[in-house]
Amino acid sequence: MRFYTKQHPFYCGIDLHARTMSVCILSQDGEVRLHRNMQASPDALLKAIAPYRDAIVIAVAWILTWYWLADLCAQEGLPCVLGHALSMKAIHGGKTKNDKIDSQKIAVLLRGGLLRRRTPLMRNRAELLAHIQNTNSQYNLPELGKKIAYKATRDVELSILKTAKQPNAQTLSLLRTVPGIGEILSFVLLYAIHDITRFPRVQDCLSSCRLVQCTKASAGKRSGPSGTKIGNAHLTWAFSEAAVLFLRANPAGQKYLTTLEKKHGSGKALTRLGQNLGRTVYDMLQRQTAFDMGKFLNGSGSGADEPNASLDNHGRSLRVVLWNACVAASLNA
Repeated sequence: MRFYTKQHPFYCGIDLHARTMSVCILSQDGEVRLHRNMQASPDALLKAIAPYRDAIVIAVAWILTWYWLADLCAQEGLPCVLGHALSMKAIHGGKTKNDKIDSQKIAVLLRGGLLRRRTPLMRNRAELLAHIQNTNSQYNLPELGKKIAYKATRDVELSILKTAKQPNAQTLSLLRTVPGIGEILSFVLLYAIHDITRFPRVQDCLSSCRLVQCTKASAGKRSGPSGTKIGNAHLTWAFSEAAVLFLRANPAGQKYLTTLEKKHGSGKALTRLGQNLGRTVYDMLQRQTAFDMGKFLNGSGSGADEPNASLDNHGRSLRVVLWNACVAASLNA
C-alpha cells in the first residue's frame, strides 16, 4: 500500500455515491472548515471548495462513481487522491458508520492520521524482523544486531510525530513522565482515553482498556468471562507495551516485577504490572500530577486498594498481547 505524503493547507475527503456525496474539508491543523451532504455534481463541489481551491487536495474512495470526479479534478487542475476502499480501515473502525463520518475519516487519513494504522503495521514489521533474525540464527550467520531496525527508517512514527495534533500538551507531558511511555505511546493514550473525566471510577477506565474482565454469574456460580471484546483494543496494546518497556533499564521496576511474580506467579506478573500502570495513569490524569516511582512501588497511587476484577480468565489472553509487545519492543530497541 502506498501513502499520500504531500502537505497541503486544506484536505478534502469525499464519501461519494451515485446521486449524493458528503464532503469534509480539514485545515492543516485538523480544524473542520466544511462538513455537509450535497448533490453529487460538479457545480455543487466546485461551489463548496471555492474558498479553498487554490490550496486543497481531494480524496475519494475508489468505487464505481469516481470517474467524473477524477475527470473534474484533472480539468480544474486540482490534485486528486484515489484510495482503495477496503484498505481504508479507519472508516470501519468505529461503532457508528454514516456518510458524514466516512468523509471525515477519509480527510483525516489524507491529512496523515496514521495513528491507528501504526499498530498492525508495527506488528507486521516485528513479525518479519523476527523471521529474518530467526532464519539468520538457523544458518549460524553473523548476528544482524540493530542494522535492520534503524530508528531513522521508522517513517510511520515520524509522520505521526510531525502531523499529529496536540490538543492537551500538559496531559501529554504528564504521560511521558511514566517510564516506558514515550512519544508514540503517549499519543496513543492521549487520543484513545480522550478525557479522563468521562470515567467516574478507576474500574471504569480499566474496563474500557480491557485490562480487567467481567464475569458471568448466576445463583452464586460463575460461568466464565463476559465482554471480552468490549473496550478499546488500542489501549490494551498501549498499556501492555508500556509494561514491557517499563522494565527496560529500570532496576526498581524489575525488582517490583519479581515481587509480583512471587505473589501472583510468573504467568500473571506482567498482566498485573500493566493493570497497575493503568491505575496509575488514571490517578495521574485525575490529579494532574507527574509519575512518582516511590508511590507506584509502594502501592499508593496505583489503585492497589481498589477491588480487583477477575484476571484469571483474562490473564491468558492479555499475556499473549504482552508477549507480542515484548517481541515488538525488543526489535524496536
